[in-house]
Amino acid sequence: MGVVERYLECIQSHDWAGLAACLADDIERVGPFGDSYKGDEYLAFISDLMPRLPGYSMTVDRVLYSAEGRAAVAELSETVSLDGRPHVTPESLVFDLDGDGRIKHIAIYIQRLEELS
Repeated sequence: MGVVERYLECIQSHDWAGLAACLADDIERVGPFGDSYKGDEYLAFISDLMPRLPGYSMTVDRVLYSAEGRAAVAELSETVSLDGRPHVTPESLVFDLDGDGRIKHIAIYIQRLEELS
């Protein structure tokens, strides 16, 4: 299992020590709305947010690594309950890895699905 798979597993299981081990000290996470968290600020943000999301689940479709192993892309969907109904958001996460194989940058891109009436 690569570092991106470990990171995603730690998010799902709320293993914050395991997550921290996947991250470079100078990690930067850029969210889908331009929000940015760096270093320890990111770990504080994610460990506070995730346990508060009602009905949270994640389905990882695939993780692809670059040939040199310094970048990866994960295609996944996250589900949360909104007004008692599951809301699914398809996403792609782009990861840059440092020379030690830890995650140094995460960029999150989401698809906005139109609600069908």
